[in-house]
Amino acid sequence: MASYTGTFLTKYLQCDFNAPCHQRHKMSNIPGKPNHTVKDEARVDTSIPDGVDWERFYARGDRTPPFLRNVPDENLVSYFEQGIFKAGRAVDLGCGIGRNAIYLAKAGCRVDAIDLSKTAVEQGRLIAKQERVNVNFIVGSVFDTPLSDDHYDIAYDSGFFHHLQPHQRADYLNLIRALLKPGGMFGMTCFDTTAGRPVDDREVYEEGKMPPGIGFSEDRLRDILQHHFEILEFRPMAVQPGESRRFGMAGLWTILMKPVAHA
Repeated sequence: MASYTGTFLTKYLQCDFNAPCHQRHKMSNIPGKPNHTVKDEARVDTSIPDGVDWERFYARGDRTPPFLRNVPDENLVSYFEQGIFKAGRAVDLGCGIGRNAIYLAKAGCRVDAIDLSKTAVEQGRLIAKQERVNVNFIVGSVFDTPLSDDHYDIAYDSGFFHHLQPHQRADYLNLIRALLKPGGMFGMTCFDTTAGRPVDDREVYEEGKMPPGIGFSEDRLRDILQHHFEILEFRPMAVQPGESRRFGMAGLWTILMKPVAHA
């Protein structure tokens, strides 16, 4: 299989999909079972490596990707400016250094922000203190962190979904549905096929490793999401100039959703 050298992954994450990765997570630690083939299900108790060692990534001080600036996603700001999002309870899933969580707090929300990287959360807490806002930062897995159902008005995911292993997606989307109050909204950004590696789900299990970010076509992403959410807006992220107080770059989809009613 040919190497993939997507601009975002190689420039900002400095990842080589073809190189070995030593960060491994037991698939059996994830709720639910893979919803693919019998062969995939038989591998549920094996380990497959994640594409990025995030603790190592955030601990390094020599990288300056744009998503490490303390500025919120342009689409998140637009949801508030349009009156779609309002102050309430919010959860930021895979929050990184907390740039979107901090914006949500400034917008009047009571915010829980979760990330697996202790270093990223420590940076987020420092920035929040400097900005004089309150954010409840939590170190841990989104899947394992105890959160209350019907608790949040807003769930937000900036670049977490495309790092999920295929069998985790349904559980993740069901988790978000459960967390949201009636009328709650879900916003997300996700790699397109120019920024992430457009690998087929079956390839992930056959090769036994994750790329450092899966790239989705619009049709593929809509097909995954539509069983869980009504899509209200689906567009490319608006590119922002370097000095902007909003984050926006090519290679990302932005999606605004609300849960679908299941019979």
